[in-house]
Amino acid sequence: MPSLENRQFIEIEKPIKELVDELKEIRHKAEKNTKIDYSATIQQLEQSIIDKRNEITRHLTSWQKVQLSRHPDRPYTLKYIDKMCTNFVELYGDRGVKDDKAMVGGFAQLDGETVMVIGQQKGINTKMRQLRNFGMANPEGYRKALRLMKLAEKFNKPVITLIDTPGAFPGLEAEERGQGEAIARNIYEMIRLKVPVICVIIGEGASGGALGIGVGDKVLMLENTWYTVISPESCSSILWRSWEKKEVAAEQLKLTPEHMYKFGIVDGIVPEPAGGAHWDYDAAAQMLKKELIPILQQLKTIAPEDRINQRIERYSKMGFWDEL
Repeated sequence: MPSLENRQFIEIEKPIKELVDELKEIRHKAEKNTKIDYSATIQQLEQSIIDKRNEITRHLTSWQKVQLSRHPDRPYTLKYIDKMCTNFVELYGDRGVKDDKAMVGGFAQLDGETVMVIGQQKGINTKMRQLRNFGMANPEGYRKALRLMKLAEKFNKPVITLIDTPGAFPGLEAEERGQGEAIARNIYEMIRLKVPVICVIIGEGASGGALGIGVGDKVLMLENTWYTVISPESCSSILWRSWEKKEVAAEQLKLTPEHMYKFGIVDGIVPEPAGGAHWDYDAAAQMLKKELIPILQQLKTIAPEDRINQRIERYSKMGFWDEL
């Protein structure tokens, strides 16, 4: 994770930033004046930072969860793969157009078992974000993901998808190459995969961009993430012709993990380190890994035909409505 000197803070983390700045100042003094013992003060400040992280994330609004899911220091797909897995071999290209850098995937070993891991990658700095197209995949990205899923099925290896996207790329060229068809094809094919499939929202889970790799036997959400058909800003711009109502839109969309679990859209909520996953990459990855391993073992005991039927039934009964 970023050092204190390079750490970035969002609006709700201002109280933490003040403590961090104070801690850096005390450490600087300790380095310059070795005759004075600052260890007790440093230890107290470090504990205060942890307490403040817990306090801030204890009662977050829907919009604040959206903000945390977009934190610039938050770990992305490749970071989780690096921290959870070993022997990762990235695979490239859709065998049709090109390699979409917004979608990454390949074989890796999770607790000694070979799995196919696929997910969106946003990029860790400005240059990489442009290369990764901010995690917004083109049709070739979704076709690449499907190719990797079919490869995993061929070798009877489970599939794990890590979802973190503001949506599929909405550009004209993406539509010309069949963005909607590519996402719809993935949904159709993922329902029919004969191997276990686990989907995890690790950041933003927006619209069809998330659904394109979001159909599985089990769907999990990290604690500070969101999952819905449209971003709060876009929803606000449609309903109120302005982004100013984004906080209201976030509440009305019911997009938090708690809402999704209540509606039966996801099967579980994975806890994050105090203050969010961006404070401790290792702990965040281990928390997710701890959830994934027993689910994988449980899914492997189910016959492929039964898994497929359960998926069909699961997605067929989603949603509820009132008849007038």
